[in-house]
Amino acid sequence: MQVTFKIWRQSNAEAKGSFKSYPIDGLSKDMSFLEALDHLNETLVLQDEEVIAFEYDCREGICGQCGVFINGRAHGPHDNTTTCQLHMRSFEDGSTIVVEPWRAAAFPVVKDLIVDRSGLDRIIEQGGFISAKTGTAPEANAILINKEVADKAMDAAACIGCGACVATCKNASAALFTSAKINHLNSLPQGKQEAVRRVLDMANQMDREGFGSCTFTGACQVECPEGISITNIAEMNALRLKAQLLG
Repeated sequence: MQVTFKIWRQSNAEAKGSFKSYPIDGLSKDMSFLEALDHLNETLVLQDEEVIAFEYDCREGICGQCGVFINGRAHGPHDNTTTCQLHMRSFEDGSTIVVEPWRAAAFPVVKDLIVDRSGLDRIIEQGGFISAKTGTAPEANAILINKEVADKAMDAAACIGCGACVATCKNASAALFTSAKINHLNSLPQGKQEAVRRVLDMANQMDREGFGSCTFTGACQVECPEGISITNIAEMNALRLKAQLLG
């Protein structure tokens, strides 16, 4: 299989980047997309050229590290798929594949396809936790949680923090990410104690990081690899307004 990768190259956040084309042969249709990039980098090493910087970790669709735009779409052409779960059989032999980093002011480019997503971490630091006594782990069934509540919490907890919602939003909003993290904990009895403070602290940090405002276009839900619903955003906004009114 032969393709041409048209990849964004940028040495750092201040540098002016540009696309560079790399024809590459010897690919298998069963290769994952990241394996194809590995193959390209091995070729560049043999040619004494600088390799392409890109992020990954688990390569199992769990860690959220591998996010890039592929042919103008977050994570590539398929719904609910991370970049590492994408395979080369999704592309035509001889095609040109355009690869670029997430585009958002709050996600400055570190190098090539790698962006700084630490703003998401700082949002988590403001309230992505619960206060609980430490010591021996309690019995799993000590706090009874009905299935509806558990399902809602788990649906929100599925967020892997990849940042596709931010990158695909025309406003570069982090509302889907932030609301998922808030609603995951606020839904559970263990998270009720800090629910009001959590929604205010995390949402305010989201604003401080320079993410845009949500205008409910729904693009984030479409491109989220976990299919997290924008109803989480509506719930977060309602909770935030209520918390602000309560002072």
